[in-house]
Amino acid sequence: MILILAFLHYWVGVSQDNAIQIMNFFTGLDLSKSQADSLLSQLADDWEQQRDTIAELIALQTVLYIDETGWKVGAKSCYTWIFSTSMHVLFRCGVSRKKTEAIDIPGESFAGIGVTDDYAAYKSMFSKHQLCWAHLIRKAIKLVLQNPDETEYADFLDQLCLIYHDAKDLRDNVAAAVAGEPLSESVERQAVVTKLQDRITLLCSRRDEKVITANAAAKSDPAVEPTPSSVETFVLLQRELANNVDCLFVFVEHPEVEPTNNRSERNARREAEIRKGARTSKTASGAKRRGIIVTVLASRQTRIANFTLSNMLAEVGRWWETGTSLFELELEAIKEKKTHHV
Repeated sequence: MILILAFLHYWVGVSQDNAIQIMNFFTGLDLSKSQADSLLSQLADDWEQQRDTIAELIALQTVLYIDETGWKVGAKSCYTWIFSTSMHVLFRCGVSRKKTEAIDIPGESFAGIGVTDDYAAYKSMFSKHQLCWAHLIRKAIKLVLQNPDETEYADFLDQLCLIYHDAKDLRDNVAAAVAGEPLSESVERQAVVTKLQDRITLLCSRRDEKVITANAAAKSDPAVEPTPSSVETFVLLQRELANNVDCLFVFVEHPEVEPTNNRSERNARREAEIRKGARTSKTASGAKRRGIIVTVLASRQTRIANFTLSNMLAEVGRWWETGTSLFELELEAIKEKKTHHV
């Protein structure tokens, strides 16, 4: 019963009042709002250790995808951060957008590769950083759509997409070309990356143009014309690509890395839809409770083909019976493996 309530309210985004009505209709119960609230709090208390274990597991991974989206706690504007790997998802709800929030989960010593958008908080967080290509291409598409008569923008978009698709093809073809020799593969991948970076630098020929904003023009000589907004956007996009060229093709050098942040974006999108429906948190404790429950649900979803109530109940039943969750078993296995390697 409590899992259905949690799924409806936190995962689907049904209001707590409506979730209670649905529960009562299908079960014949007469669950009150205070009882439902107490049940959800108890579930969060029971699952908090699982959430902490998932956080430990995320910090040990080699690739981490991070995104953030707006959230409300009462009338206060906050954020929800989403940390994703291939097998884990963690939500931090109702916190700030400061860099400290992003670092808190993987930790200062995180040695893996980060995949994110271009938000400034992510800069210098990772020893290797892959920028999300979907974000970059969307910026170029928006520029073209807003300026359909500017062929230069359309040509730029075509060339940018061509480089991206070439990079994906080259990433997949390198392994076959070197016949499974790790050293040769590493050298070849680096050579491919260098050529791709050179193509980006060549494409971004207007990156060093001076941009004069309307405010700057107004403060200087009245005769000075500000840079048209579309040109400013175009120059700044080129500058972003050129200045972050080392973060564009990490996925070619490390084929286990995805070139986009879609893994976390999908979860952020669901949270954004729930936010738009005004299903946000009334209190900080409510935001924390939401983060714990959605973290465990999402991390469980990554591990089963059919995310159903019966499968979830079976797993939770096994936790209670054995006293150990699948996340704790995974963490124990990783720690044991590290001990043997020491």
